[in-house]
Amino acid sequence: MKLAPWDYLFESFSETNFPDIFHPTWIASLVLLAILSILYYTRTRALHRHPPYLEMWEWLWWTGLITFSLVIVESLFIFDFFLVLVTLIIGLGALVWIRFIRFPPSFAAYETKLARERYNKQRKYAVPDATIKKRGGGRPQRSRRRRR
Repeated sequence: MKLAPWDYLFESFSETNFPDIFHPTWIASLVLLAILSILYYTRTRALHRHPPYLEMWEWLWWTGLITFSLVIVESLFIFDFFLVLVTLIIGLGALVWIRFIRFPPSFAAYETKLARERYNKQRKYAVPDATIKKRGGGRPQRSRRRRR
C-alpha cells in the first residue's frame, strides 16, 4: 500500500492497481451469475404454482443479473474502484433485502391461505356422503303405477 485507503477509491479498478482482488472479483461475479441463472431456472420450474415464490425469484434474478453484469462490465472497462464498490454494496444489499425482508411477510400470508384451503377441503370431504353425487332435482320422479 502506497496510498491512504481512501485514495484507492478513485484509482481505476485494474489488475495493476488491485492485483489481489481484481481477478477474484470479476470471476466471482461470473460464477455467481451462472449459479443464479441455474437456481432461477430450476426454482421457477419447481414452484410454478406458487406466485409469491415466483415473484421473489424474479426479483432475485433481475437484481443479480444487473449487479453481477455491472461488476463484470466495470472490470472489463476499468472503472474507478468506488463505482465497483458501490455496485457491489447496493446489489448485494438489495439481494439480502429481497430475500429476508421484503418477501417473508407475503410467504407467511400465502402459507396461511394454503393452510385455510387445506382445512376447508378436509372438512368438506370428512363426511363420506359428501363425495357421493346426489340426484339433482331437475324433474320430479314419476311413480310407476299402472292404471287399470
